[in-house]
Amino acid sequence: MTDQIKTDFKKTIETSAFSESDAEFKKVFLNRFLEKGFPNKKFENWKFSDINQIIKKNIGELSFYNDYSSSNKIDTSIFIGGLEHNKIVFINGRVEKIDFSFEDKDKIEINEDSKPKDKLENNNSLIDLNTAFINKSYKILVKENYTFNKPLIVYHTSNNKIRSKNINLRLGFELEKNSSLRLIDFFNDISEKNFINIFYNFDLKKHAILKNYKIDKIENNNIKYSFNNINQDENSVSETFILSAGSDFLKNEINCNLNGKYSSAFVNGIFSLRNNQQHEIRTTINHLTENTKSYQLIKSVLGKESKAVYQGKIFVDSIAQKTDGYQLSKAILLDETSEFNAKPELEIYADDVKCSHGSASGSLDENSIFYLMSRGLDYQQSKELLINGFVLDVVEKITDNEIKNLVKNIIGLQEWI
Repeated sequence: MTDQIKTDFKKTIETSAFSESDAEFKKVFLNRFLEKGFPNKKFENWKFSDINQIIKKNIGELSFYNDYSSSNKIDTSIFIGGLEHNKIVFINGRVEKIDFSFEDKDKIEINEDSKPKDKLENNNSLIDLNTAFINKSYKILVKENYTFNKPLIVYHTSNNKIRSKNINLRLGFELEKNSSLRLIDFFNDISEKNFINIFYNFDLKKHAILKNYKIDKIENNNIKYSFNNINQDENSVSETFILSAGSDFLKNEINCNLNGKYSSAFVNGIFSLRNNQQHEIRTTINHLTENTKSYQLIKSVLGKESKAVYQGKIFVDSIAQKTDGYQLSKAILLDETSEFNAKPELEIYADDVKCSHGSASGSLDENSIFYLMSRGLDYQQSKELLINGFVLDVVEKITDNEIKNLVKNIIGLQEWI
């Protein structure tokens, strides 16, 4: 694979409009990736999901070169109806549309950068791969005291023109003081057997609010990795919701740094898996100053031969007194071949904190099913009602009512049969 990557990198540089300094910058990260390679089970963060073997088994030989010279036609049927929203449309890794028609253009800046310098202590080879091959990186600045009028939906779309490709995407967001953004990542894939590698960086200044909803529901044979780095200043709030259901393999990773007093982070997620799907959510919440708060709730509904993994870590620095950290994961196993792995972690160096974690898994309660059947429901209806109640607890954590209703419609009762 090393020769293939080097050949594709050379072709990428030769066919793109990168400056000499940009090319050298990218080469540094290429060499870092080649030194470490794809993660495997030798890495603690990947002990449950060997992406190296997953790629070999499901895709085979990857191509890392992508031709971004020609545009792709946008199929407007992919757009979510019944919700006015701004749009960024990626097709096969290329930005085809940026539309902020509902916003005050003077309050938003969009900057393009082929040489991103995100502040991240990086020992992640997939971020190195992303930096080496990314075509364009965009950073969106939301100016002080501005609240988006409508949500921004980022459409991650691929069509049948690509196969066995590595696609790299990157977006950065900076929310200035007292600004707020509702962001939906919506995955809609037609392509098959590609590795899609996404990196988001968020910088939240004082009193800024970010609400980010990640929805992967449409069934596809792609492998996805999404890394989200969040830096938060004083009194800022981040809310992340993840619906993990569509891809063959998907790992969402959240790294959140609570740098300012009274900052808070909320991460809630749902796995809905079946038929050999394997998904993972890994979170690291770093409480780095006093009076910070984090809350995490992950629930899984796992069908035949599916596997879900939740790795959640709360880190509390020695100066981070008055920290409040909570995490809980629960799973319903609908088949004896389904599997749930949880690895909750607390790493605490302060004395005056309130932190807890827990995890539980099991099958549906037959006594509850029997009770519902005694009230007139059949067996299938009883299962649906119990599962729906189980996952709605997570959906109700969404604080935006418009998006909460959208998620409820996307999920639907039939999702859990």
